[in-house]
Amino acid sequence: MELLSKAKTGKVERPVKVLQFGEGNFLRAFVDYMIDIANESGDFNGDIVLVKPIEFGTLDRFHDQECQYTVQLRGIVDGEPKRINRIVTSVTDVVDAYGEYEKYAAYAKLDTLRFIVSNTTEAGIVYDDTDKIELNPPKSYPGKLTKFLYERYRHFNGAADKGLVMLPVELIDDNGIHLKECVLKLAALWNLEEGFTNWVNEACVFTSTLVDRIVTGYPRDEAEELCKEFGYQDNLIVTGEPFALWVIESAKDISEEFPLPKAGLPVIFTDNQKPYKQRKVRILNGAHTSFVLASYLAGNDIVLESMQDELIFNFMKKTIFEEVIPTLTLPKQDLIDFANAVITRFNNPYVKHALLSISLNSVSKWRARCMPSFLGYIEKEGKLPEHLTFSLAALMAFYTGTEIRDKALIGHRGEQEYNILDDAAVLEFFAANSSKEPREFAHAVLSNEDFWGQDLSSLAGVEDAAASYLTEIRASGMRKAMEKIFCIINKESNRNERLYENQRKR
Repeated sequence: MELLSKAKTGKVERPVKVLQFGEGNFLRAFVDYMIDIANESGDFNGDIVLVKPIEFGTLDRFHDQECQYTVQLRGIVDGEPKRINRIVTSVTDVVDAYGEYEKYAAYAKLDTLRFIVSNTTEAGIVYDDTDKIELNPPKSYPGKLTKFLYERYRHFNGAADKGLVMLPVELIDDNGIHLKECVLKLAALWNLEEGFTNWVNEACVFTSTLVDRIVTGYPRDEAEELCKEFGYQDNLIVTGEPFALWVIESAKDISEEFPLPKAGLPVIFTDNQKPYKQRKVRILNGAHTSFVLASYLAGNDIVLESMQDELIFNFMKKTIFEEVIPTLTLPKQDLIDFANAVITRFNNPYVKHALLSISLNSVSKWRARCMPSFLGYIEKEGKLPEHLTFSLAALMAFYTGTEIRDKALIGHRGEQEYNILDDAAVLEFFAANSSKEPREFAHAVLSNEDFWGQDLSSLAGVEDAAASYLTEIRASGMRKAMEKIFCIINKESNRNERLYENQRKR
C-alpha cells in the first residue's frame, strides 16, 4: 500500500507562519488540524514547521510521510456516532532542535514567521537558572525560546513588526504569563541588552490559552484496518473526539492575524479566560470527580458504562445542573450548552475512559474541581448541595482501606481489590483512619486542613450529612445507598417543585 506523502495529498506549499515546539498527538489533532481547516477556507494561508524539542526520539515517520497524516475524530455528532476523517496538510516540515540545530535556528530569520506554538508538558515552562545561551540549543523550552527570540531580534535589528506571537497550550494556569516571566528572567540572567527586553515586551505577544479536546492518539489495534479503509498507508494516524475548544487570552487583539473563528472553528479570543477555565474545571472535570468514585463502587468500570447507568447518569445531571451551574458567572445558556456538550462527550462510544484512571489523586481533585461549587452553593442557597455532599462521602468510601502495598492503598469492591493512588501522606492518613466508625472517620477527613485548605467539619450540617451517607453506604453498598438516598431526595425535590408551582398559579 502506498505511503501517504505530499504527492498523494497534493499539498499546496504556503508561507511558513507557525513554528511548533512539539510534534505529539495533541498538537497534531488540535492546533494543526484547525490551521488546516483555516487554510482550506482561505482564512489563514500559512504552513507549520514542527520542532522536536527534546534529545531523544526520532522523526523518521514524519520524514517518510513528508509530514502528511490523517486525523480521525470519533464521537456523537447530531445524535449519531460518527467517524470524521481529514488528511492534514498544514505541516510542511519537521526539524530536530538538537540534531539539526542550524536548520532549526535559521527559522528565527524567516520573514514570514509570526506564531510560536508549544506543548512541552506542564513541566516545560520552568525557569532554569543553570541554562546557558551558549548551548545549541539551550536545554529548557524557555531557554530555547529566549535564544530563538534573541537571534530574531538581532537579525531584524529589533524591528517592531518582526515580533512573534506565543501560543503555549501547556496545561497550567496563565501559561503565557509564566512563559514570558521565564523569558525575561533568562534575558536578565544572560545579560542580554535592554533593547531586547523592550522588544519582547512591546513587539511580542504572550497569550495564555485554555484548550479542550480528548485526543486518544495512534489507534494501534485498528491501524491496519483503517489504512485499508483509507486506501493508503499512514503511520501517523491520530484519533480524537469531535469536541474542541481553544480560548486565547491576550492583551493585544490577534483575532485578525489568527482568524480561525472565521473558518467556523471553536476558538474564542478574550481578555479574560478565567470564566472559561472555571466553567471547564467545575462542569467537565468537576462532574468526573463527583461521580466516578460512587460509580466505580456501584459496579461500573468506565465513563460510558456510567452514562448508561440511569442511577449514575441522573446523579451526574443533578450535580451539574442543580448544584454547579448556579454557582458560575457566565451566561446561563452558555453554561447549559457546555454542560450538554460534556454529557455528549461522556457518552462517546469510541472512548473507553477507565474510572480508576480518573480516580488518581481524587482528594486534591475534589478540592480543586468540586469544593468551589460546594462552597459557592452553600453561600448562595444557604443549604448543603446534596449530590456534592454525597460525593464527599463516596470519596471516603472509595478511600477505605488499611493496607498500603506497592505505593497504593488497597480498597475492596466486593471481593475485588483495587488500587487507590494518591500522595503517600494521603494514603497513610486513610489507612490509619478509614476503619473508624462513620462519624469519627467523617470528622477526621473533613477537619483535615491539609486536604481542603480549611476545616470543612465547621460548616453547618456537613459532618452530619457525610456521616449519615457513609453509614448507609457501609450498611447497604453504594448502589442501594444511592437508590435509597436519592429516591428520598428526589421525592422531596419534586414535592417542593409542585408546591412552588401551585403557589405561582395562585
